[in-house]
Amino acid sequence: MNAWRQRLPLSLQFAALAFAYMLAAAALALLLSRWIEHAWLAALVAIMLLAPLLAYHVRRAFAPMNSLFRALAGSVASYRDGDFAFGLSWRGGGDLGALVASHNALGDALREQRLSLVQRELLLDTMVQNTPVAMLLVDPARRIVLGNVAARKLLGDGKRLEGHGFDELLESAPDALREAFERGGDGMFTVGDDDNEDIYHLSRRQFRLNGRRHELVLLRQLTAELRRQEVQTWKKVIRVISHELNNSLAPIASLAHSGAELLRRGQLERLPAALSTIEERARHLEGFIRDYARFAKMPAPRLESVPWPHFVAQLRAQVPFAYDGPDSPAAIARIDVAQLEQALINLLKNAHESGSKPEDVALSLRRLPESWRVEVLDRGSGMNDAVLANALLPFYSTKRHGTGLGLALAREIAEAHGGRIALLNRDGGGLCVSLVLPA
Repeated sequence: MNAWRQRLPLSLQFAALAFAYMLAAAALALLLSRWIEHAWLAALVAIMLLAPLLAYHVRRAFAPMNSLFRALAGSVASYRDGDFAFGLSWRGGGDLGALVASHNALGDALREQRLSLVQRELLLDTMVQNTPVAMLLVDPARRIVLGNVAARKLLGDGKRLEGHGFDELLESAPDALREAFERGGDGMFTVGDDDNEDIYHLSRRQFRLNGRRHELVLLRQLTAELRRQEVQTWKKVIRVISHELNNSLAPIASLAHSGAELLRRGQLERLPAALSTIEERARHLEGFIRDYARFAKMPAPRLESVPWPHFVAQLRAQVPFAYDGPDSPAAIARIDVAQLEQALINLLKNAHESGSKPEDVALSLRRLPESWRVEVLDRGSGMNDAVLANALLPFYSTKRHGTGLGLALAREIAEAHGGRIALLNRDGGGLCVSLVLPA
């Protein structure tokens, strides 16, 4: 009976119940009219007699629907608590059936989303715990919220770090690590002695989590990578130096032998040419070694205030170029004159050697909000992507007799001034070397 009643729409159930009770009330009032004189009084008595029975049937008709509403309220509370592992059952159709079906579909969707989130959290936690980078998450109270396996090994002797005070942890950390944190920002530091040292890179980032500021600390060990890069650099240095030494010493030795033969034979008229070539190769070798020594012993810049027009005039006395920039003495640079002059002379000579017309070699100077941008421009052949990616590396050169130090030296000088250097090909051909220096 209940299953049959659930299948009927609620409006039909109440219509049928009301019609049945109306008939019953009319029949009872007609029966009571035999004993009661007034018809309205008989109808009133009939209604009063049938009212309890009507209330019972109405309550019974509402019972399945009330049970469904209680189940819906309970399921919503469970969803709020994160429990999606159940559904509702309703045999009837109509609007209530559609409501139950929609509610069950919502539960299925929430279960799928919860399962996907759990899988993502497991994947993320696995990645965080197994990365070789030591990771620490510190809350506003300077308590460690999360420390992965690498962080435990580095700072906690393998023990869990969650809940410990970060400042207390730093007190027992190596001195180099404490000093790196005291300096603030990102940086590198070395732990250990010369025989057993490790090099680390410290990275610190702040962000808001649940409305509160947190700090993420990353400690990456660079020892093996830097050692490998160091070995590769030394190999490249040795190859370049060996190549230059052989290119100079071989002809010097050959010409010295030829000079001795000329002396023995008394052919002195050819001796000055041999000695001149020996002198040229020796001076080239001297300059090559001097350039390497200068790059290796680059001192910290001694900054002084210099008007840009005066500095540009000094440059023009050594190498020609077109100039586009301020001419007012009020345009002041804070630079090491000798170092920046050396860097720009190298760049301007490169521009002249690029195949550009002399009149197309230019130096552009622009004032930025907190810096100066100096650009050396040419209309040569430019650089392909591979050369652009490596041109600023020491000892990298595409010239037959190049040392690979000109651009590397310019980069070293720019960064020592607190600036940066960039290379890019120009529209229409040519290269732009851009230096940005603090004002």
